[in-house]
Amino acid sequence: MIWSKEETLSRAEIEEIQLFRLKETVQRVYEKVEPYRRKMDEAGVKPEHIRSLKDLSRLPFITKQDMRDNYPFGLLAVDREELNRIHASSGTTGKPTVVAYTKNDLKNWTECVSRIACMGGATSKDVAQICFGYGMFTGALGLHYGLENLGAAIIPSSTGNSEKQLMFMRDFGTTLLVATPSYALRLAEVAESIGIDPKKDLKVKIGLLGSELLTESMRAEMHKVWGEDMLVTSNYGMSELMGPGVSGECEYLCGMHVNEDYFIPEIIDAKTGEVLPEGEKGELVITCIKKDALPLIRYRTKDITRLIYEPCKCGRTLCRMENLSGRTDDMLKVRGVNVFPGQIEEVILGFDELGPHYEIVVEREGYSDKLTVRVELARSTDSFAELNALADRVRGKLRVMLGLDAKVQLESPNTLQRFEGKAKRIKDLRSM
Repeated sequence: MIWSKEETLSRAEIEEIQLFRLKETVQRVYEKVEPYRRKMDEAGVKPEHIRSLKDLSRLPFITKQDMRDNYPFGLLAVDREELNRIHASSGTTGKPTVVAYTKNDLKNWTECVSRIACMGGATSKDVAQICFGYGMFTGALGLHYGLENLGAAIIPSSTGNSEKQLMFMRDFGTTLLVATPSYALRLAEVAESIGIDPKKDLKVKIGLLGSELLTESMRAEMHKVWGEDMLVTSNYGMSELMGPGVSGECEYLCGMHVNEDYFIPEIIDAKTGEVLPEGEKGELVITCIKKDALPLIRYRTKDITRLIYEPCKCGRTLCRMENLSGRTDDMLKVRGVNVFPGQIEEVILGFDELGPHYEIVVEREGYSDKLTVRVELARSTDSFAELNALADRVRGKLRVMLGLDAKVQLESPNTLQRFEGKAKRIKDLRSM
């Protein structure tokens, strides 16, 4: 099912809407957002210079640091009296990034998430359990209102207390799970530990997953524990742009459809800032063209992907984002080699003897970096010969994947920390 006719417009119709909304947004931001007006003046560009979509590349970028520098409301394009909702990041690496919504913004957010949920297989018949944390984080309320608008019954269970989550799933007949990929796997792990078989004893048939990278290896792991017939889709968003609702996968799992009448995506070279040719992989930049309170222009997401413009078999003509390869700020440089957590995860999930939980530790010994991958065993064993042989095999696969040597530290099941929200996989001790 397709939620909105705007998802099936021709490329010419999409671009006509984008250009009209881009011009209006740039003019409004220039008039009302003093910090961005300074950026435009420094770049020598005025609103009247935006005559085509190609002119978007003339505009300066906005970054998370700009949001922190203008904390809390310096980038608002409306008076504070017009705000209906305020969210913020945790601010663990600096000042929080504050995002705000007018009544119209909330309506548009709901529309975008309803589309994404529909892409992911949700219908009005679903019972949706939302295992995102409710609060300043945008994920829970975003999915809540979008799914509710679609007609689904909502269980706002939030995070934590996994056994009670499973009780709700069983007793309320949950059919759709909203969670991070790592927490969805954790719930299956807890279920099995208390004698519940997710495949037989629960009715969950859809995983609407977000807030973390979903690799194909992790999707396969999800099918292994929740059942092969479970539709596991990834959806994308971030608080600065709106929250969830920027893009999402359909049942064909061939990229995440971008709501292009609300957002204009670009792919740039992360080092030079130059726009890359169509189909090339690089850093995703998003321009919001239908937001009142916080219409960010050319926001650097730091996420790595590429864009696909061919229409999808599902009937949607919106461009698609390839599932993320990682983030520019998640990238580790170890002995001169670029290392992404997704590469390590792909290797780990290729071994039946290993569980999906891992930690990457980077230390400095003398003048050299040392990379250690801690990973749990799927089942305990007392055979040192088996453990050593397995560690050597994993180490060999990692060497092929990464192009450098890593120590593999096998841990007993249920040893590593679990996360109810976004998993923290990297521990970089080099600067400590």
